[in-house]
Amino acid sequence: MGHTRHIFITGGVVSSLGKGITAASIALLLKQRGYRIAIQKVDPYLNVDPGTMSPYQHGEVYVTDDGAETDLDLGHYERFSGVTCSRKSNFTAGRVYRDVIGRERKGEYLGKTVQVIPHITDEIKNSIRSLWDDDVDIAITEMGGTAGDIESLPFLEAIRQLGQEVGKRGCMFVHLTLVPYLSASGELKTKPTQQSAGVLRGIGIIPDMMICRTEHPLEEEHFQKISLFCNVPRTHVVEERDVRHSIYEVPIELAEQKVDCLILEHFGLEEGRLDLGGWKSMVRTAIFPEGDEVEIAVVGKYTSLSDAYKSIYEALRHGAIANDCSLKVRRVEAEEIQESGGGAEALLAGADGILIPGGFGYRGIEGKIEAARYARESGTPFLGICLGMQCAVIETARSVAGLSDANSTEFDSNTSSPVIALMDEQKNVVNKGGTMRLGAYPCCLSPGSAARSAYREQDQIRERHRHRFEINNDFRDALAGAGIAFSGLSPDGKLVEIIERPDHPWFVACQFHPEFRSRPLGPHPLFSAFIAAAGRR
Repeated sequence: MGHTRHIFITGGVVSSLGKGITAASIALLLKQRGYRIAIQKVDPYLNVDPGTMSPYQHGEVYVTDDGAETDLDLGHYERFSGVTCSRKSNFTAGRVYRDVIGRERKGEYLGKTVQVIPHITDEIKNSIRSLWDDDVDIAITEMGGTAGDIESLPFLEAIRQLGQEVGKRGCMFVHLTLVPYLSASGELKTKPTQQSAGVLRGIGIIPDMMICRTEHPLEEEHFQKISLFCNVPRTHVVEERDVRHSIYEVPIELAEQKVDCLILEHFGLEEGRLDLGGWKSMVRTAIFPEGDEVEIAVVGKYTSLSDAYKSIYEALRHGAIANDCSLKVRRVEAEEIQESGGGAEALLAGADGILIPGGFGYRGIEGKIEAARYARESGTPFLGICLGMQCAVIETARSVAGLSDANSTEFDSNTSSPVIALMDEQKNVVNKGGTMRLGAYPCCLSPGSAARSAYREQDQIRERHRHRFEINNDFRDALAGAGIAFSGLSPDGKLVEIIERPDHPWFVACQFHPEFRSRPLGPHPLFSAFIAAAGRR
């Protein structure tokens, strides 16, 4: 096809408009039309990456195959489009400034004064150009923040420059904005959208397409007004109404409005054939399943935050789709289990399955351990992920192996039974950010195990990790004697990746994060098997 074209998706009025889902939906449509897509997000905050940020601030940290700790929107990108993201898929202002200052300290600017323009903007452009490749037809960049944010200005200036450099046929600006509905007057208001587009014009960016988020359908007068005052052709003003049932409806809605066709027309590219048959079938199953409802209790310490376990919830939905059943998630705060007079049974009784996700820190740990005990003793299907596996190991060590002091050295450095301990490679690590065991690693599966059955008898798998602690090999024999089977090991046999209980209907826990590899059209095997086991309960 020649050089890589680029789409920049900006946002206005308010944050959390859904730029990530919009970008992911566009990527899906263009990929389905036969184009090779790359996608990334650039964020204006000064953290180098979100790896050290609180879930209260940022939601989950999404991990790529190559070990990058990234924004949760990359999860949307991979789930919708099937495009595999990498370190090139997420850049922050912190990373940009760090790299520029690092070069300045080495003298690479030859004594020049280092400035936002051109040095920072050039670095931002280099980050965006990193997606350009002979194997990429169209690259999509989602711009974090909103038009008018002070911290976003260098990024907007960079894409303005880049747009000028590659020309109109090589670049397209898509602006996502809110058209709010005022219930008091019963009116939709386009003025915020006009103001948002005006901010971009003041910077030198004229949107080629306006996508308008709205709760209520726009009338023709709204389309005309937005077109007139935002200097965008009427045909390129698109409505993105709130979907009723599932975010996976968004690509279908955008396709109905020919968004992908308008983009390809802008670039002078052929439309190709769009086949959303499989996607639409998946959406129908998600919305109208034929099977019974399955209720899964997710026991964590951020269950009040929907974004903290975003990939977990999506993977559970994928597992429900694979089993053609409806899903009900019971969000249980681990600390409430600790504080409840009735213990785990009071909050978990009646659930068809129990899941303990990953996490860090001591808060809520005893509640998670109690949840693992309840799942083991009651025969409730159980899936433990990362810290969830470690909690299950601690519980078995205490309750079955007779190691009453069993713990992780993360929580008790003086425990006499450190069944979970710091990995050898982590013992001399000082910095927190980007230093864990990160990215995809191989795992060998044991014949006859529930894990191997879930993976359809594969000998070896690759899954994404994000952790510092592991099962202490000194306690393997004691744990095996307490009924734990080590069904997944690293190829050298030194690291335990999966455990299970053969004496239980379905009790599997893994050190890695399977949720990061789950897709609506390709549900993760462990989540599919977990939901199936919960459905049989």
